[in-house]
Amino acid sequence: MPHARPCGPRGTPAAYSDHVAQPVTAVPRPGVVAGILAEVYRLCRAEMSGELADYIPELAAVQPDSFALCLATADGRIYGTGDDTTAFTIQSISKPFTYALALADRGPAAVAARIDVEPSGEPFNEISLDPITERPRNPMINAGAITAAALIDGRDPADRFARILRCYSRFAGRDLTMNEAVYASEARTGYRNRAIGYMLRSFGIIDSDPDEAVDRYFRQCSVDVTCRDLAVMAATLANNGVNPLTRDRALSAPLTEQVLSVMTTCGMYNAAGDWVSTVGLPAKSGVGGGILAVLPGQIGIAVYSPRLDAHGNSVRGVAACRELSQRLELHFLHVSRSAQTAIRSEYTVAEIPSRLRRNTDEIAVLTEYGHRARVYELHGDLLFAGAERAVRIIEEQAGELDALVVDLHRVGEVSAIAVRMIDGLEAELAATGCQVAIVDPEAKLGHTVSSLDPADPRGRVFVDRDSATEWCENIVLDRYRPADTTACTSLTVEDHPALAALEPDECSRLAKEFEVHTIARGEIVAERGAPRSGLYLILEGRVRIGFDGADGRNHRLVTLSAGMSFGEIPMLIGEPFANEVRAETRLRVAVLSPTRFDQLTEQATHLKLALLERLAANAYAQMDAAVRGGDF
Repeated sequence: MPHARPCGPRGTPAAYSDHVAQPVTAVPRPGVVAGILAEVYRLCRAEMSGELADYIPELAAVQPDSFALCLATADGRIYGTGDDTTAFTIQSISKPFTYALALADRGPAAVAARIDVEPSGEPFNEISLDPITERPRNPMINAGAITAAALIDGRDPADRFARILRCYSRFAGRDLTMNEAVYASEARTGYRNRAIGYMLRSFGIIDSDPDEAVDRYFRQCSVDVTCRDLAVMAATLANNGVNPLTRDRALSAPLTEQVLSVMTTCGMYNAAGDWVSTVGLPAKSGVGGGILAVLPGQIGIAVYSPRLDAHGNSVRGVAACRELSQRLELHFLHVSRSAQTAIRSEYTVAEIPSRLRRNTDEIAVLTEYGHRARVYELHGDLLFAGAERAVRIIEEQAGELDALVVDLHRVGEVSAIAVRMIDGLEAELAATGCQVAIVDPEAKLGHTVSSLDPADPRGRVFVDRDSATEWCENIVLDRYRPADTTACTSLTVEDHPALAALEPDECSRLAKEFEVHTIARGEIVAERGAPRSGLYLILEGRVRIGFDGADGRNHRLVTLSAGMSFGEIPMLIGEPFANEVRAETRLRVAVLSPTRFDQLTEQATHLKLALLERLAANAYAQMDAAVRGGDF
């Protein structure tokens, strides 16, 4: 059984290449969405019921067990599995597209004067009109479709059909052709459709030669397509009439809305009510075995399997669409606040580091290798389309990453399929050696335990992005820090950078002015608004400078470690501490008291000046790190 194949705009058959301007980045693995598509394919492939359409001899000669399933997004990604490049005739799936061209040629009012938009309640090939309006009940049954074909403008019959074929090709993103054998078979056996044509002419619904209109209808039904073509045609309707591959406008937005409306109520013949309630997508089927379905603004779906049910719909096609709708939560009445949820921003830890102030050696490593860890911020409601887009973009980067963060703190609703897709993404990336962290303070993914095992596919869970970014940085440092370097964890007063650059005797003299204190983890060193209490040189451990946010949590402004300092600003200008200072770990600090600091002005001016120069350099670096750390 073939795997589902995720393809970018150029991951389509060769015939598409002339119409595509966008490059594509190769996807290193099949991917989450392709995996779901493959599952549905396997499930529905076992369905063997239904019969081939036998009233057109050529349709009865196709391979009965062919099966293809494709999904195309409104931004041009195509996922396909099975016989997705096998050609078959479009048949009645042509009807919405010819109707669209008639609307464009004649205008909605003129078309409405000849074709109603109500469900018929009768077989698609019924020889009848509405008893009150004396018009075809809708353009999705044969009577309405033949009328739509008669409304196409053109110089002569050949030109009118050529315009139909160009219309279909714009939707598909490549040049389509007609299957001569199927056309000949339809023309040879299409007596019922000819009867419908003459009925339409006798009631004045069409005012041209009925044989010409019916012949054009036979030709449009005989156009060859693949499942991938239908998926792109559906995605073009989903994309408000703009082909997502070629960027050509195939239909105006108002007319696209009109076509989708009629497809919703009439596209699946007498099964339309069951379809809308269980699948919930505008759709059109054809007796060639195809089904085309659309989720406006998001995706197009196409299925090909020629065994039909009693309504003339593909048995596997209906089952596959129902399964996809349920699994991906595609029902068009499932309303979200943002159908286009996507990645709000993405960046590496080199571009936006954490608020943990790093030493020079660590900064050098992160500058060189920080691109190996990336943060993705999502926003809006996370339904299938948004999750698909985010997962796809992340998958494309996965082979180049050692660690990544998916930040959900700005996400609203998270659907069950989105949870499954992100869980699948974590497992997929873990298999490549890339560690994953989720920022999910409200546990929307149901991750209530944060795994400490790097091999666990569910990864780490953090309440804020800053902590997750620090985690990423640590992974990069562990992998790329030179073997002969180690992080500075404990210093003497004389070794602290604020003093170490001084002459030995001056360093020794100044070090005596400091008192060394040990502070327990979690203890507050200075409260917000507290008066100056000294200049603190960190000898061991880490100190966190933070503030209380609107969400009631204390947020980190910056974390300082051994070799850094704090308290210099209050000491210099006499202002109170602007933020809370707390020991993040067991802390050992050297403290120069306010009294001794002030006395240095008279007793050792040059020492104080040298000290202040070093402190100013450190303070600037700390401020720069805090600013580059982004928002909170």
